[in-house]
Amino acid sequence: MTIFAEITNPLITLLPPLLVIPFIILFGERYRNYRELSIFIAGTCLLTINIALYQNFIAGESIRSQQLVLFDGLLLYLQAEPLGVLFALLASFLWIVTTLYSVGYMRGHHETNQTRFYVCFALAIAAVMAAAYAGNLLTLFVAYEVITLSTYPLVTHAGTEKAKRAGRIYLGVLMGGSIALLMPAIIVIWWLTGSLDFVSGGVFGNLVSEGTLSPLVVTLLLVLIVFGTGKAAVMPFHAWLPNAMVAPTPVSALLHAVAVVKTGVFLIVKVVVYIFGFDLIDQTGAADFLLVVAAVTILLASFIAMTKDNLKERLAYSTIGQLSYIVLAALIANKVAIEGAGLHIVTHAFGKITLFFCAGAIMVALHKKAISEFDGIGKKMPYTMAAFMIAALSIIGLPPLAGVWSKLLIAEGAIDAGQLWLVAVLMLSALLNIAYLLPIPFRAFFKTEKVINGEVVQSGIQEAPVPCLLAIGITAVGCVVLFFTPNTVQQLLSLIK
Repeated sequence: MTIFAEITNPLITLLPPLLVIPFIILFGERYRNYRELSIFIAGTCLLTINIALYQNFIAGESIRSQQLVLFDGLLLYLQAEPLGVLFALLASFLWIVTTLYSVGYMRGHHETNQTRFYVCFALAIAAVMAAAYAGNLLTLFVAYEVITLSTYPLVTHAGTEKAKRAGRIYLGVLMGGSIALLMPAIIVIWWLTGSLDFVSGGVFGNLVSEGTLSPLVVTLLLVLIVFGTGKAAVMPFHAWLPNAMVAPTPVSALLHAVAVVKTGVFLIVKVVVYIFGFDLIDQTGAADFLLVVAAVTILLASFIAMTKDNLKERLAYSTIGQLSYIVLAALIANKVAIEGAGLHIVTHAFGKITLFFCAGAIMVALHKKAISEFDGIGKKMPYTMAAFMIAALSIIGLPPLAGVWSKLLIAEGAIDAGQLWLVAVLMLSALLNIAYLLPIPFRAFFKTEKVINGEVVQSGIQEAPVPCLLAIGITAVGCVVLFFTPNTVQQLLSLIK
């Protein structure tokens, strides 16, 4: 840690994932042990750097990079603030865990093009670091687009026609939405205010109260940003996410817990806090319509999840609903709800990545994806299905698992805002979460194994490779540990101004 103790430039976080890429290519498939060792070393360095930046930030140091001037008033630079520091710590830690899981999964499933997979993964993590520490909306937008491009080869990894179609939908929704909706909103904000910097209280100042800016314009800008941020998967801009489940399970974990979707909701939270500001949203009612959209997404995604027999598809719709918890919390636009949004980014990441790790372990062991075929597998895969149960209970929001705290904070924020109907939505959603998640471990542990012609259908099944099980154990334990230590995250989020 002493090597990195004096770091105050967030640009350094880009170095480990970028510098490891030549080594990944050099070692390739022939020296795959060295290839993956180099990634672990890079991941450990990145996490250590982020811990040092966190400590320096808490101590009051200025964590800021130099500026790259594109045009007069348009800058690219990195700067730390509480949400970004939290996101960077989360992503760098989960990069290590996901790499551990990938070693077992990619080898156990005999995946091809593993070197390309690891290269694209590293590029995506570098872009996530840039997004996390983005000092203004332009920098965050650039990083957002790089994440899309670097993860596209991961979505199409299998090379099948289905994978290529999923990739086209992926690019079409994410790039199309950002170019057609998000970019125009950013341009208008810059034209109106002359700034894209993330500023406490927002950049609009007194434009509305002075009559210079119409509340309708503010509402339209917020609508463009929320719908244009396709990675947040707010309905109806969600179709890319279930389609992307054709990718290998480590990619699904990356999409759902580390890089893609979390960058989407992170962007929305940052924009609400530092571009619009709580007072402007409250004054104009700009979020009223979008609150309804987020609530509908939460409930409708849960209903659809109940109809899916494919495990990864069910988890995909679960993610769509859980992301809108964060969008909803951001749009409530008060400090308590924002803290709930930040905490939910973390708790959902640990819960959902565990669920996807378990889904991949089942795929490696069982070679099946349909939940209806999971009868009795808990007897053969007790470790995996116990971890699935822990993560499911955390996603539902039941103690003693971490997900309960973020959902309580979001509900408290809704009550403080006088939006009691949102509390009812959250309660109904929790019941729906129970309905589509708990039957899976119940079927695995309590259903009788199927027997055909006197032979057990699931015979010969065993737990996934050890690296997969270690990764599953780490993230499942995280769901428990975060229940008892939420203050560590909340103390950082309390610094949001």
